Amino acid sequence: MKAAVCREFGKPLVIEEVTLADAGPGEVKVKLSAVAICHSDITYADGHWGGTLPAVYGHECAGVVETVGEGVTTVKVGDHVVVTLIRSCGHCHGCSMGNPVTCSTQFPLDAASPIKDKDGKPVVQSMRTGGFAEKVLVHESQCVTVPKNIKMASASLLACGVITGFGAVTNTAKVPAGSHVVVIGTGGVGLNSIQGAHVSGARTVIAIDVVDSKIEAAKGFGATHGINSKTEDVAARVLEITDGRGADYVFVTVGVKSAFDSSYGMLAKSGSVVLVGMPASGVMSEIDPGTMAAYSQNILGSKMGSARIQVDIPNLVDLYGQGRVKLDELVTKTYPIEQINEAIDAVKRGEALRNVIVF
Repeated sequence: MKAAVCREFGKPLVIEEVTLADAGPGEVKVKLSAVAICHSDITYADGHWGGTLPAVYGHECAGVVETVGEGVTTVKVGDHVVVTLIRSCGHCHGCSMGNPVTCSTQFPLDAASPIKDKDGKPVVQSMRTGGFAEKVLVHESQCVTVPKNIKMASASLLACGVITGFGAVTNTAKVPAGSHVVVIGTGGVGLNSIQGAHVSGARTVIAIDVVDSKIEAAKGFGATHGINSKTEDVAARVLEITDGRGADYVFVTVGVKSAFDSSYGMLAKSGSVVLVGMPASGVMSEIDPGTMAAYSQNILGSKMGSARIQVDIPNLVDLYGQGRVKLDELVTKTYPIEQINEAIDAVKRGEALRNVIVF
């Protein structure tokens, strides 16, 4: 099968023929129809998070189940599925506390990559998915069945961008109706935080970015106000919009130090900053702990929107069917896998919400 392999950090991916192992117990082989390009894939491929090469990145996938291993009960051959990086056992501490994104169990797929190159040498299955390929082999816990009438390019976004942004609002922060919400960054994840805040009944949803066209686009996803942080005093504008109170929740959906540093100054008393975006390793942010303690403010981390995919993805599918959550509008352009480097470059230039590779 074809895969886009990273053999050198910061260099274009190479289209190669690779092999994929057969499905073992509890495992599922999926023939992919679509895989979206997430900034996390780019961060890894550029070497900002380290890792071992060669590797196949890609983790926002949708496709059709091709084979299932012994004991698989949650999906069957022919099902249309969203494939996520969330691999969970259901019984460790994280899983038993309702946080499968922090599952600590080591699976056979963690011990040995199922991908090999033409010389028989292992290729890292990055982010437990390796989705920049025609097929993936994953644990059944990573798959959720979706209706066959959803476009695969749109369905693929449910694997990360949508559940990460939306879930940060509804699962991690549990934003109540009537809240003042700020979302820093209006890319794929940020727009879904905006959608989550809108669906949750936020009183105001303030989108912050450095590109006016992206801020304007955010209003189509539920933003009530927009601020360009290059041309406006963000903290002053947030206070003005919220009648002097400040934001009850600030979602930082980009991995940029200045975004984290600026977020704390927008908070209302008892407000929460929610860290969603992931910066390069080693990037640090400073806080004023005295002020945060005095004002009972909080900092919350949100990995993958604290998602329980077997609950959250069907819920999002229903909201999409009802017209309350947008998916199709998040897809900027589709590409064949042979043009994956062009698709990645467009994302780096800020020209796309989500570019999607289709097979």
